[in-house]
Amino acid sequence: MRKLLFAAVIALGLAAGTVAVAVISHHRNAASSFAGPAEGHAGAPGVPPSKLPSKRPIQPPASTPTARSTVKPTSAPDPTSTKRPTTSTTVPVLRVPIPDSTEAGPAVAGPCRGIVIKPGQDPQAVINAHPAGSTICFAAGLHRIRTTIHPKANSTLASAARAVLTGSVPLTAWTPAGSRWVTRGALPPAYGMTGQCEDNKANICHLREQVFVDGTHLSRVSSLAQVRAGTFYADYAADAIYLGSNPNGHAVEMAKTSAAIESSAPGVTVRGLTIEHFASAPQAGALIAGPGWTVKANEVRWNKSVGLMLVKAAKTRVERNLVHHNGQLGLGQYSSAAATISSNVITSNNTDGFWIADWESGGIKSTRSSGTVSGNLIRDNKGVGMWADVADDGRVISGNKIQNNAADGIRYEISRNGLIENNTVTGNGFGTGRGSGTSLWDGGGINVNTSTNVRIRNNTVSGNVNGISIQSRTRGDGPWGRYLLRNVQVTGNLVAMTGGTQSSGVVQNSGAEVPAGALTFTGNRYVLDNLAAQRFARLGAKLTAEGWRRAGLDTASSFKAG
Repeated sequence: MRKLLFAAVIALGLAAGTVAVAVISHHRNAASSFAGPAEGHAGAPGVPPSKLPSKRPIQPPASTPTARSTVKPTSAPDPTSTKRPTTSTTVPVLRVPIPDSTEAGPAVAGPCRGIVIKPGQDPQAVINAHPAGSTICFAAGLHRIRTTIHPKANSTLASAARAVLTGSVPLTAWTPAGSRWVTRGALPPAYGMTGQCEDNKANICHLREQVFVDGTHLSRVSSLAQVRAGTFYADYAADAIYLGSNPNGHAVEMAKTSAAIESSAPGVTVRGLTIEHFASAPQAGALIAGPGWTVKANEVRWNKSVGLMLVKAAKTRVERNLVHHNGQLGLGQYSSAAATISSNVITSNNTDGFWIADWESGGIKSTRSSGTVSGNLIRDNKGVGMWADVADDGRVISGNKIQNNAADGIRYEISRNGLIENNTVTGNGFGTGRGSGTSLWDGGGINVNTSTNVRIRNNTVSGNVNGISIQSRTRGDGPWGRYLLRNVQVTGNLVAMTGGTQSSGVVQNSGAEVPAGALTFTGNRYVLDNLAAQRFARLGAKLTAEGWRRAGLDTASSFKAG
């Protein structure tokens, strides 16, 4: 059925229409930067996590010609103005191939020629003994990273042999404890809670230590009485870890080191490494990139919080990485201008129960940053697929395949000057966690929330909890003044809504006025289950396609029963 629907969607012709819309919306939690809690969205994916990754070496696909698009941000616009921006800045949008899990990661890393580090050596001691700009090659095998590596400027940390950098330590000396097994002496002192959990009663998602048995991630429980096979409990007061299965004869490890690689030194390259089992705090990364870095062809997996993190990382490039099964978020970007995130596979993140509906969990989250997110495969994450939030400026989200994420496929929130184009956004937003829902207040395939100068064009939006949700809310002030919904254009999109409560439209709360001309819909194509279905919403009213047109919306666009 889904294949037939997609075929019908692709077969639709193009019609054009333009209309200005006034709207209504409601209020949710305030979002924040990576320094604190932020707004998120709905429940758990409806599709099992993908199998990752293939270990088969393969040649990268042939390069494709590039095309350029423009986004035209204004310089500190008057947030109360309804006038279209008149100044422009050209931002390139590269059309890049979308990889699968065999076309990203260490399999496509290429050679490494330089100073060799063997398993058991101290990487930092080797780095300290050589000048900036050196190439460090990690040999094949397991490298236990006891302290975070701090590379020098313009250096390269790489592997051509699938070296694994792990932040875990072995757990041994297990003894029976009734129906359970216990080991002591491995835990740090108890520490405070940060972040927000899906389970807000147990509130254990923030605890940093993960436990693995023969490489399999165990679920943490909040009390000794809950320990069963496949779970563990950490008693910080007694410095004891309990398992529900006999660990004898098995390799048991606990994530301990906070991060693998971190430095503010510019121009570093990290390539071909597998980075796993690092015990980062919520909103912190296992790999933390600085300015002008190239992070390419790595596999970043099974880390406690964020897999890859860009912090004050202007002009950094993140390309062809496999980023999967991290505890909170696949990739984070904070205060990093003109970064490029392209051709990555970002999947199955938020394994450790962070709040899916209203906190930063899932695929990619960016705040106070700019740059391009293009040609990525973002799927099966328990949270938002791609989320630009809190003062992103000039963000381009182009040519991505965004599938089966628990919350919105794309969310553009309290930011400005965005371009969302040529993305395929399918099957998102069907989570069932606390705070999730099915109305336009809860989002959809694409959700623009209280943002200014945003273009949504030429996307395929199909089979999501809703199609395109435009929200105006009272969100306070930001670096450019009051956050407002202004100058949003929805053009040339193909939107399919054929089941459940799916709809597209505009919502606004009573304190968030949207003047005439602030929103434009033109040239969109809609596939509906039938033309009498109420698949549109305006001012709280549910409307059919005809009612939507009579309200003055998409008057020359096309509507087709699929």
